[in-house]
Amino acid sequence: QVQLVESGGGLVQTGGSLRLSCAASGLSFGALAMGWFRQAPGKERQFVASVSRLGSYLYYEDSVKGRFSASRDNAKNTAYLQMHSLKPEDTAVYYCAAGRDSYGGRRDELYDHWGQGTQVTVSS
Repeated sequence: QVQLVESGGGLVQTGGSLRLSCAASGLSFGALAMGWFRQAPGKERQFVASVSRLGSYLYYEDSVKGRFSASRDNAKNTAYLQMHSLKPEDTAVYYCAAGRDSYGGRRDELYDHWGQGTQVTVSS
């Protein structure tokens, strides 16, 4: 059974930092891309970042470029999203997702399995 468990969310002030983790089990983690998405209240789910299976290909949503960094540790079956310079508009539930292939990308349909999410709240 595939499980993706996010952690690391919380309440932070504007300009602060958080690192989200996504622990994966039940799948060939090292063979698959990992993605990060977020959903704010009343809004559609939005792509944030993805990292290919070896970390060579990284994609970011425009508003997080230069502030967020996706990475992974295949030995630990864990993906990470390091977030700096957080803004109130970054407030959302953040989800990790396991890709259908090794490259990743921006579209939801590129991902097969999803975590339950972790709340990130940025206060102004």
